[in-house]
Amino acid sequence: MVVRLSKILLMAAIALWLTLVAFGNLTDYGSNWPFVQHVLAMDTIFPGAGIHYRAITSPLLQRVAYALIIAVETLAAVLCGLGAWRLWRARTAGSETFHRAKRLGVLGITTGMLLWLGGFLAVGGEWFGMWMSTQWNGLESAFRFVVVLLAALVYLGQREEPLDE
Repeated sequence: MVVRLSKILLMAAIALWLTLVAFGNLTDYGSNWPFVQHVLAMDTIFPGAGIHYRAITSPLLQRVAYALIIAVETLAAVLCGLGAWRLWRARTAGSETFHRAKRLGVLGITTGMLLWLGGFLAVGGEWFGMWMSTQWNGLESAFRFVVVLLAALVYLGQREEPLDE
């Protein structure tokens, strides 16, 4: 039961974390807005880089990208929250039932990983050359998100022993 409770609390903590990230972007929109603008505009990468043609300078498209980021953060938070709730409800059930209850949590964590690995590390870091910027480089933060989420996904995915009857 202790392992189950630890997985439930882990899911709840991740849901809280992702909720705070999304909430922060919604209620303090302007804090990360310049980050998104500069990464997409590629205006702080190496001047001689041959990838400047990839820049997105349209304010409308930049806002759409930021809205998509916030939407995916919110989706991941909601899925993890629902996942924690489902795990809580299945905490005294059989092993198979508890394992099946992990599905929404797995989906939520995977959604977060897709955002920070696919969106920030791959698209932001490589396509838009964020790694070249000294001021607008979010790769370290994105990597931290991916590592925490991946570790949680591995731990959550492990099967538990049946509860003693």
